Formats: sequence, structure tokens, C-alpha cells
Amino acid sequence: MSSVLIGQIVNVHGIKGEVKIYPYTDDVDNLAMKLKKIYLDEEMKQGSYKISCRIQKGMLLAKITGIDTVEKAEELRNRYVYISEDSLDTLEEDSYYVKDLIGLDVIDVKSNELFGKLDYVFNTGANDVYEVTTLDNKKVYLPAIKQVVKKVDIKARKIYVEIMEGLI
Repeated sequence: MSSVLIGQIVNVHGIKGEVKIYPYTDDVDNLAMKLKKIYLDEEMKQGSYKISCRIQKGMLLAKITGIDTVEKAEELRNRYVYISEDSLDTLEEDSYYVKDLIGLDVIDVKSNELFGKLDYVFNTGANDVYEVTTLDNKKVYLPAIKQVVKKVDIKARKIYVEIMEGLI
């Protein structure tokens, strides 16, 4: 069973062991409703933790079973939060998990040539931004909007983009 990174514990909240989790998703409401079990290491060796959470200012405030003091919660600061991959929802058409996009070839639709590889996805609120390393090893940032991203083909491991004039 493999894991999926969904956030990072960034702080403690209150005096009863709650933690603040910065979510790595744009669907925080859905995550908060469905999040019942987490892992604090990618390999899931330490086992799972039961969790209940609520949303405050875009962050998840979480109560993790067994973490009942500020001191115990403080020990979790900066830890990454994972869920099992089999607990992920099926996405709507034209929606993708970031984990599926990282490493895809980025193809320029005008030349039909390889432009680079997708390294990272930033969520800016308005839209995602793709960090692409070009063939000459430069970092380029492309907005993930329909005018730029023309097609995503997960099976072929390619993203087709139109590099608009003045964008890079």
C-alpha cells in the first residue's frame, strides 16, 4: 500500500494537543469531512492515527488520538501528513492529483516538441502554477489555465501547453 502526502503540521492549537495542518489540496472542505486516519511517515511504518478535524482560515485543526498535551503536539510540528492511496476519491474529468502530474513531460503544442518536465505545482488560490524545468535547465512558471494548458494525458505522461507570447 502506498501513501499520498496531503499536508504538513505547522503549529499547535490550544492546550489540549490539537495541531494545525497546512493542507496540500484545494478541496479542504472535502478533506476535512473524509479525513479519519493519517500516517506521519511516508512508508507508514509507525502505523495510522485516528483523527478528527475542522477548518479554520483554510487550515485543518486536528485532534489526533493519543496526542493530549501541548508538549506531545509540539513534537509533531513540521511532520508531514499522509493518507493511504486507496482512500483517495475518484476525480472529475480534467481534475488531477498533483502526485500524478509531477515528472510529466511538458510539450509545446506549437512546435510539438519537448519543452521540459513538470517539477512542482503551486496553489496560488486563483489557479495552480506549474514549475517546469526546461531542456536548458531553466525554471519556468506556467499558470494552469485553459489558455496555457491544452491537454493532460496521464497515461502518455505528457502535458500539452501553449506558451503565450510574453509568458516566459
